[in-house]
Amino acid sequence: MKILIYSPLFYPSVGGLETVVSILAHEFVEQGHTVKLVSNVLTTDRKVFAFEVIRKPNPLTLLNLTQWCDVYFQPVISLKGIWTLLISPKPWVVAHHNWYTRPNGSLGWQDHLKKFLLRFATNISVSQALANHISTPSVIIPNPYRDEIFYEIPKIPRNKDLVFLGRLVSDKGVDLLIQSLAELKQMGLSPKLTIIGSGLEESNLREQARVLTISEQIEFVGLKVEQELIELLNTYKIMVIPSRWQEPFGIVALEGIACGCVIVGSEGGGLKDAIGPCGVTFPNGDVQALTQTLFNLLKNPEQLANYRANSDNHLLRHQKSVVAKAYLEVIEAVIR
Repeated sequence: MKILIYSPLFYPSVGGLETVVSILAHEFVEQGHTVKLVSNVLTTDRKVFAFEVIRKPNPLTLLNLTQWCDVYFQPVISLKGIWTLLISPKPWVVAHHNWYTRPNGSLGWQDHLKKFLLRFATNISVSQALANHISTPSVIIPNPYRDEIFYEIPKIPRNKDLVFLGRLVSDKGVDLLIQSLAELKQMGLSPKLTIIGSGLEESNLREQARVLTISEQIEFVGLKVEQELIELLNTYKIMVIPSRWQEPFGIVALEGIACGCVIVGSEGGGLKDAIGPCGVTFPNGDVQALTQTLFNLLKNPEQLANYRANSDNHLLRHQKSVVAKAYLEVIEAVIR
C-alpha cells in the first residue's frame, strides 16, 4: 500500500505531533508499506529516514504525489494540503490531535471550514474528548509513545517524591502545583518537587516559590532528553500534570507511566484517557483538589503500588506497533 502523509510539521520541528507522525511513518514502513511524507519544514542536515521526505514541494510535485498514493493521510487537517484531492480524488484519512478553535476559544472561519470538510474524510481521534469535539463520526485510536526509549530501570532507587515534565508556560499549570506544595506544607507534608523543562514562566515560578517560602523544596533542572531524562524519571514516585487547559491527549503521561510513575493529572479533555487506571485526576485549576489528592497518595504510599500494577495492560494499547496496526486497519478498510 502506498501511503502519502501530509504533515506541515515534521523534523527538525519538535513536538508531540511531530513525534507521533514519525512513529507512525516508521511503523507503516516496518509493517510492509511504502510511505512518502510531505512537510513544510525545511532543514539543512542530512538525516536519513526509512521513508522519503519531500519538503515544501511545488504544486505540480504535490499533485504527482497525490496521484501516486493509494491513500492521502493527514495527521492533522491542513487546508493548504487538500486542494490536490479535488483534481485527483483519493481516500482521505485525517487524524485529530488538537481542538479546532482560536487561542481565545472562539471558532474562526478556518475552524468552521475544517469541521465542514471532515464529513468527506475518514476520521481518527486520539481521545474521546476530541471525538466529541469534532462531532463528525470518528474512530478513536490513542496516541503511541516511544516504548524503546521510555521504560522502567529496576536498579534505580525510586526515592524521590514529585516531578513535573513539560514547557513552563501558564497553560501547563505549574504555578498551581507550587501553590499546592505550599498548602501541603501547612498540612505537615514537605515533599520535594523537581521541575523538568524550560519556558517563559520560569522566573515567575521561582519567585512564587520564594514568596511562599518553599524554594528549598523545588529544584529546576532545565531540559533533559533521552537517557538522562529516562534515568531521572525512574527515580520519582509521582508525576504531576496540572494543566489548566484541556489537553487533547497527553503523551507525557504515557512516558511517566512507562518509567514507573503514578500520574496525578487534570481531568478535562483527553488527559484522563492517557492516564487511564494508572493514576488520579482532579478538576482543572482546582488547587484544593490537587492538594488533597497529593496528600492522600503521600500519606498512603501503598496506594501507589496499586496504580503501578495497572501500567503493563494500559501501556499495551499504546505501543507503537499496536497503534500503527490500528491506523492501518482503518486505512485498509477505506481503500477496500
